[in-house]
Amino acid sequence: MSRDTQLKERWEKLVDILSNQFSQGEDLDLDAIIFLIGVQELGKFHREYKKDEKLNLMHIAICRLLEPYGFYEFEYYDEEGWPHYKVKEELPPLKAGEQTVLMKEAIVSYFIEKELID
Repeated sequence: MSRDTQLKERWEKLVDILSNQFSQGEDLDLDAIIFLIGVQELGKFHREYKKDEKLNLMHIAICRLLEPYGFYEFEYYDEEGWPHYKVKEELPPLKAGEQTVLMKEAIVSYFIEKELID
């Protein structure tokens, strides 16, 4: 099975699992999944988030997702429990499609690590 086919199958399985759990079956998009990962990483599940907090949650998720690729490194948790990362290496310029593939690969790897999918 090609790497692209495997990624596509794992992505579809992941979207199905998360959509059934968090949106009554309506497919979650990439941004929604990144947001969920941010909430997971923060560990504060049952509360409302303001717009700027939602953006910060997505930033946390992106840092966490790209940490294994060497782009970010975890630094510390602040007094409110929010994780902070530092940039280790700038992301190379990527086309929109390449960004999407990178994020899907990173998300699939994250959920394999969390043992939600295999």
